[in-house]
Amino acid sequence: MNYINEMTLQFDSHSINEGFARSAVAAFCVQLNPTLDEITDIKTAVSEAVTNCVVHAYPKSKGKITVWVGLKKTREIDIKVIDNGVGIADLQRAREPFFTTKPDEERAGMGFTVMESFMDTVNLERNENGGIVVEMSKSLGRRKAMAVGGEND
Repeated sequence: MNYINEMTLQFDSHSINEGFARSAVAAFCVQLNPTLDEITDIKTAVSEAVTNCVVHAYPKSKGKITVWVGLKKTREIDIKVIDNGVGIADLQRAREPFFTTKPDEERAGMGFTVMESFMDTVNLERNENGGIVVEMSKSLGRRKAMAVGGEND
């Protein structure tokens, strides 16, 4: 791919790091001049993906979560959230609204549904270490120039 800028974060699967991940990704994406709604969408999707790793990938242990972000000149953002945890037995079923592997913990089972509603694409695949890679992308709309005093300003 032809990225104008990329970043990679890696952190422990502690729930406190979810806020760090979403803020770091949002701050990195600001260079493409997104709208407030667009940045909120990205933060929400990253939050859901990281939370899934914390809760489901490493249920009885701590592990590493990697977040990679690539920015394109065309104002497109690609994001990967990667874990090396226990994996997902049925990737298709995991994407169904209200499906959860932890119903006793009051989980809503809406993580992937939320990601799909805020991003243009969401793909899941198994990685070579047994965990999951969540790939998401979003194309930013064209911001209209703000006219301060008229056409000639």
